[in-house]
Amino acid sequence: MKLDLKLYRGYVNEEELVVFGHLFESWAPDKYSIDKRGIRHAYAILHKFRIKPLSNFKVRLQFKNLDITTKTMEDGYFRFTVPYDADLEPGWHEYVVTCKMYDFGMIEKGELLKPFPSKLGVISDIDDTFLISHSRSFFKKLYVMLSKNINKRMVFDDVVKHYQRLSSAGQDSEKASNSFFYVSSSEWNLYDFISEFSNLHDLPKAVIKLKKIKTGLRDFITSGRGNHDHKFIKIKDIISFYPHLQYVLLGDDSQHDPFLYERICKTFPMNIKAVYVRQTTHKQKKKVQRVMANLESMNVHTCYFRNSEKAIMHSEREGLI
Repeated sequence: MKLDLKLYRGYVNEEELVVFGHLFESWAPDKYSIDKRGIRHAYAILHKFRIKPLSNFKVRLQFKNLDITTKTMEDGYFRFTVPYDADLEPGWHEYVVTCKMYDFGMIEKGELLKPFPSKLGVISDIDDTFLISHSRSFFKKLYVMLSKNINKRMVFDDVVKHYQRLSSAGQDSEKASNSFFYVSSSEWNLYDFISEFSNLHDLPKAVIKLKKIKTGLRDFITSGRGNHDHKFIKIKDIISFYPHLQYVLLGDDSQHDPFLYERICKTFPMNIKAVYVRQTTHKQKKKVQRVMANLESMNVHTCYFRNSEKAIMHSEREGLI
């Protein structure tokens, strides 16, 4: 039996630390190169869903003075949520997770975020918010995913400029930045793709939160679809973890983001500064317009936009950047 660890970016506040990942009985999804063309690229993407998670297996976290052990869930997922009140400089910090089977051991290094002092946090969807994905068209989305590697996938015009300005807003140092979180209905299978794509396009480095991992080619067909309540839970967890921040939420109107963000604003009436929704069709949707008007009545700044240039102008006008 082979072992393979996949670690994701964790985060910490003044009282608690959260680190999470997956353990596999086979190669992790990121072991299949996505920098390929044609059939080889499609094969690599499909391989991301041909995985065997390892359940109820012991994993060990080491970070500074912490040395903690837990076991994986049924789907190979593990999460360390532990008390942590030691002094820690703002920024990204390295942690280590290890596991061992017989005489074979594995060690992987991950990163966790201690936010820089700021008043602003940014939570963004991914597909059709900054990554052009064609989520409204099921077959076109699958075609693009299977036919184009990260070097061929595109971001919307000016979206990187908007995100970078949100990242640096209110900071007086090039090193410091506001905290970013990317929350999507894509599965953990695609984490490596999303992380590399973000790096390639100079999007702000972020904690990435995705949907439950899938373990078969049949599951690939439904990638990114189905119930979106997990996004509400993940966003709620982020805001609850950093309750003193004001948040900017960014999404699109191709699926459920406007209605999800309305629920978030009603749940956290003091925490949401602004909501941005990208228009993905030629005409604005009346249901989305009603949601945005309702959010305005709750003293949340809103912008329903087709082009990121409009979103940037709105952020400037409202003093966000």
